[in-house]
Amino acid sequence: MTATLEPAPTPIRPDHHGLRVTQLRVIRSEWTKFRSLRSTLYTLLLAVVFMIGLGALFSGIQAGQAQGFDPGQTATSASLTGTFFAQLAIGVLGVLVITGEYSTGMIRASLAVVPARLPMLWAKLAVCAGAVFLTMLASSITAFTIGQLLLSGKHLDASLSDPGALRSIIGAALYLSVAAITALALGAVLRNTAAAISTFVAVFFVVPPLTMLLPASWTDHFVQYLPSNAGGMLIDGTYGVAHPLSPWTGFAVMCAYAVVLIGFAAWRLRRADA
Repeated sequence: MTATLEPAPTPIRPDHHGLRVTQLRVIRSEWTKFRSLRSTLYTLLLAVVFMIGLGALFSGIQAGQAQGFDPGQTATSASLTGTFFAQLAIGVLGVLVITGEYSTGMIRASLAVVPARLPMLWAKLAVCAGAVFLTMLASSITAFTIGQLLLSGKHLDASLSDPGALRSIIGAALYLSVAAITALALGAVLRNTAAAISTFVAVFFVVPPLTMLLPASWTDHFVQYLPSNAGGMLIDGTYGVAHPLSPWTGFAVMCAYAVVLIGFAAWRLRRADA
């Protein structure tokens, strides 16, 4: 009896082109991780509460004062006061986007899938900035609307056609987006949640008030260049800065800080092991 020999089946080869890592696919992967985390929802929700709730609170307080607004404050800035409290939640969010993976060890899996490393960092920055901008833009519009309704009882309200009003509304979202990017870059550089959040809080919350305790002759030359003071010029109001930068110049200074930190983060991601 003779055995019939059949040809061996052709092995199935994977479509390497279909499995190729692209920047768009990395962004989609990072978006999936971003929206799947409960910390993302909680911190964004807290930022929305700060933005709208505190904006309404401060607008109501201003409406109840007989003398109107404090020096350097306007109807627009009063309704957007919550921006500078929302940045705390946004800073925590930006840090956790990357340090959360370092604390759990998931960063090794992420870098194994994206061996070039930098596309993962760009994707995290894009997803975080995009989500923060869209969420905070809706929140700033809501905060402005509620604030002006509260102020209208004393005829102190502003409208979108007023000078600087629309810029301030969009500027609040831009400011918080850059704050999130800065926090994410700090997290990528320090790779530790507590250290990154502490540094962010020190730079945005602790240092600016402390400079007010120093002689004006010392601070007049540099206080306007601090990240929060510079970026805050995009939102209506001078916030106690003696020589404020112009709105877009101040925002450019804030962006420059973020770019420098991103450069350090990219360098360390390429040179140091996870």
